[in-house]
Amino acid sequence: MRTLVSKLMLSLVVAVSAASFSAPVAADDVKMVGVITKIKMASDGKSAVATLKDNKSGDSVTININDDLTLDKFKDKRIVEGDEIRAKYDNAGGKNESKSFKKTAGC
Repeated sequence: MRTLVSKLMLSLVVAVSAASFSAPVAADDVKMVGVITKIKMASDGKSAVATLKDNKSGDSVTININDDLTLDKFKDKRIVEGDEIRAKYDNAGGKNESKSFKKTAGC
């Protein structure tokens, strides 16, 4: 009986310690390649919303962009509507926040 209780306790300790060392639950990072169908810059120029048509599914995806590098590319017309983009974004909370937004051909 003692051996059984010891084994159960050991199993419980191992299970709890394994759960505590597991990776934290992260928001879903989504990667996609698509063509820009619309770019809308904010009036202050500190953010933008880009709509991409996903090459795989054909769905339109709206991505919020806040990083200065991408915003500068929009302002300088290095990224314009019709360009093919490789995007990585975080869709936590129903908002698609850009993590990476680059032309597939470079830039």
